[in-house]
Amino acid sequence: MTRTVECPTCKAPVTWDDSSPERPFCSPRCRLIDLGAWAAEEHVIPGDEQEQDVFSEDIFKQ
Repeated sequence: MTRTVECPTCKAPVTWDDSSPERPFCSPRCRLIDLGAWAAEEHVIPGDEQEQDVFSEDIFKQ
């Protein structure tokens, strides 16, 4: 049985096997749209507040 998932970008069905080399995306275009969203910080992974302090600009002002 072949598993089918939705493309995260356009929601098109994608078969989860070797016939879909861009999986979980349906195409290189959708993959690049998602990459661009990460680069533009439209997608983020929440971090620890202590890590935010370490990378804050306040350190560089000293």
